[in-house]
Amino acid sequence: MKSLPSLLKKIAGLRILVIGDVMLDEYLWGKVDRISPEAPVPIVAIEKRESRLGGAANVASNVAALGGQVSLLSVLGDDAASHQFEALVARSGIRPELARDPQLHTTVKLRLIGRQQQLLRADFESRPSPAVLEQQSARFEHVMPAHGVVLFSDYGKGGLTHVATMIAAARALGKPVLVDPKGSDYRAYAGATVITPNRSEMQQVVGAWHSESELADKAQNLRQQLGLQAVIVTRSEEGMSLFDAQGASHVGAQAQEVFDVTGAGDTVIATLAVLVGAGLSLREAMPWANKAGGYVVGKLGTATVSHAELFGAAAPL
Repeated sequence: MKSLPSLLKKIAGLRILVIGDVMLDEYLWGKVDRISPEAPVPIVAIEKRESRLGGAANVASNVAALGGQVSLLSVLGDDAASHQFEALVARSGIRPELARDPQLHTTVKLRLIGRQQQLLRADFESRPSPAVLEQQSARFEHVMPAHGVVLFSDYGKGGLTHVATMIAAARALGKPVLVDPKGSDYRAYAGATVITPNRSEMQQVVGAWHSESELADKAQNLRQQLGLQAVIVTRSEEGMSLFDAQGASHVGAQAQEVFDVTGAGDTVIATLAVLVGAGLSLREAMPWANKAGGYVVGKLGTATVSHAELFGAAAPL
């Protein structure tokens, strides 16, 4: 196990490449004190509007917040949302590798919040063109070798159509590859180092389980079928479970009042990538990632965990 000073020094020199679906998370904050006469819905008097980086960009933001150097490879449209997104990236410390697709509507998730609760979410999205995705794959081949860790953040918006080819290229160069997966078929992620589905995502792929031993069997079967080093399942109030060739390892949830689980998986996989890149094993990194996830669910909306929040206290290293 590395000492904390040597670990932090390694993190500062680390370069991580994040690839995936990006989006602009917009929040309308307001006051609710009456019901509409037109329909049984609350009227929100808007007081504040805020935009944040979402999707794979939130993963990259978390890497930057933890002190790592991070590049973000993705596709944007050529619209107002894309320009707003780029302005946020420019202030974030993220190195952009962003292609434009004039036919694409940059994904926007608009959340309406009143009394500190999310009342409504509206999504605006479309899928990138095959030609632009081919260009993204070529760009990946060019920039990937300069990075120590490769991380794929799949939100099912079409940006990772060529993920299988990209995983194979990264693994051929010996890069650790982490995947936050999506969908009901994980075969495209074969050969990755680790995947990090949440509980419902895991159930969508392997079915429900009724005991810890049944979960372990299903996770190990999936790991072996896909040729992964590990599967890490994030389980909300039940903590996190890791399954690898040594067996299973579990950490309980951090005691924390939960305000919003939005983006918690982004924080978890970003923390894992930073620590694995700094030389920790997945088993050593998981308690830190669990701690980071515990911090971020106490914040409203897509958020990051700062370097000071995670490493300021002498635990669990």
